[in-house]
Amino acid sequence: MINLKHIPAIMAIVREGSVTAASKKLYVSQPALSQTIRQVENDLGAPIFNRDLRHIELTPAGELYMEAAQKIQMIDHNLRAQIADSKDRIYGRFSLGISNQRGLQLLPQVIPEFIRMYPYVKINLAEEGSGRLERMVTEGQCDIAFVTTTSKRNRLHYVLIENERLVLVAARTTNLAKRFADGTVLDIEQAQNEAFVSMSQGHSVRIIQDRLFQENGIQPHILLETHNMEAAKSITARSNAVFLVPNVYVRDSMADRARVHIYPISNTDYERHFYFCYRQGMYLTRYEKDLVRIVCDKLGVPCNLPADGA
Repeated sequence: MINLKHIPAIMAIVREGSVTAASKKLYVSQPALSQTIRQVENDLGAPIFNRDLRHIELTPAGELYMEAAQKIQMIDHNLRAQIADSKDRIYGRFSLGISNQRGLQLLPQVIPEFIRMYPYVKINLAEEGSGRLERMVTEGQCDIAFVTTTSKRNRLHYVLIENERLVLVAARTTNLAKRFADGTVLDIEQAQNEAFVSMSQGHSVRIIQDRLFQENGIQPHILLETHNMEAAKSITARSNAVFLVPNVYVRDSMADRARVHIYPISNTDYERHFYFCYRQGMYLTRYEKDLVRIVCDKLGVPCNLPADGA
């Protein structure tokens, strides 16, 4: 029989890769975690971790345990969520993930309206990169998330919120801006002689940018790299530089819009778009679905949630 209380500890060990790391994450002692492992193995009648390896690895029995544990957690979550939804006054708590830049854009508009609708619902907010958030939702560390990602098949259900398109922001002092009117659709080769402000290595926009340069044989002059997209936009506008960025981040919120031209890029297979995601089979509460509707309303896009939230 699986004890619900043991599941988070075992999942933490698998996620962190060791009992030591998991004990720090959970703020419990290593002996206590080791005792939990022994209790689980005694209940199953089989070892769940291969102790002959330097790193934690699940045995076949451990793999079956994890699969069953995740299903049990989902059943428990769905039951509690459905009962909470049936009450007149809704109380609840959920963890919401949102990518860093989208959080800056949307949270000030969305959260106040949500709180007015559901004053007794507590949000635990996680602002991380999209890849990290997808892993957190998959592992049950986060209930729902808004991420910018590519379409994929995994254990998550994705609802498309908004399509994104890559654009080039160019200071009006650049040769590019002197040659082409604002809004002209350009090939990226037109900007190959300009100085680029760029997101730092590892950022999703930087990965797409580098691939675009490679595909078109461009060796760019990188003037500056930064983790801060707002800083990148402002520096670009006030320098003789250009900056590649998804259109949604300059569409409504560019303080220096009068200083730049914005050019849609034609020769790109940009595939990253804005999605709402949650685990397959998870029951979405009334307040989680309303949160998605508020986001869609603020963006001025249709809400394409399944009718039953599944």
